[in-house]
Amino acid sequence: MELKNFEGQKIPAVNFKIRENDEWKTATSHEIFNDKTVVAISLPGAFTPTCSSTHLPRYNELAPTFFQNGVDEIVCISVNDAFVMNEWAKDQESQHIRLLPDGNGEFSEHLGMLVDKTDLGYGKRSWRYSMLVKDGVVEKTFIEPNVPGDPFEVSDADTMLNYLNPQAQKPDQIAILTREGCSFCAQAKEGLTKAGLDYVELPLTHQARSRVLGAITGAGTVPQIFINGKHIGGGEALKKYLRD
Repeated sequence: MELKNFEGQKIPAVNFKIRENDEWKTATSHEIFNDKTVVAISLPGAFTPTCSSTHLPRYNELAPTFFQNGVDEIVCISVNDAFVMNEWAKDQESQHIRLLPDGNGEFSEHLGMLVDKTDLGYGKRSWRYSMLVKDGVVEKTFIEPNVPGDPFEVSDADTMLNYLNPQAQKPDQIAILTREGCSFCAQAKEGLTKAGLDYVELPLTHQARSRVLGAITGAGTVPQIFINGKHIGGGEALKKYLRD
């Protein structure tokens, strides 16, 4: 299997058959890619592990930063039918990304990215890659290396964003452990919101709270806040962090 770089090429003229409001519609590659700047990712299949756990979610997470750096739209292409892609969209955090079904593999084949994965029972699928397209012309590609399996080394969102702007400010990754009815948790969440920081709340059940807190933080109370992989601590520690 030979994978060729296609930088500098025009996007092929292809029709994508999509389903919206229980009706068949056609989205053309001209409409999707021309007169705008588009980041496109292509992957082996909806609901597959790497695609669902890492590839698509990180692009969705960084989408606002991409938009701040000149990208008009992010699209995700897979050799799946429209019904599968629509169900996958419901299962994913993908509100910032347009999912496109390359049902017959025509788009992938034109770019030389359609590969045989019959050994896995997939049939013909797209190789994993990402590309930056400006006004219908491919400016940059990040194509995964031609090695066995499903490599995921270069087509990730961080690599693409670094190409666009190495100094781009990425959003903080924030998680807060809470429990129902905790006034200190409510204060911590309010503080994060006032600071303009998005967060993921992880409410702990009464039965598991002490063991989870002890195992993860060594603390016995909530809230407990984590930012960019660092344990900040409880509510008072968060106030100090936000002041500093």
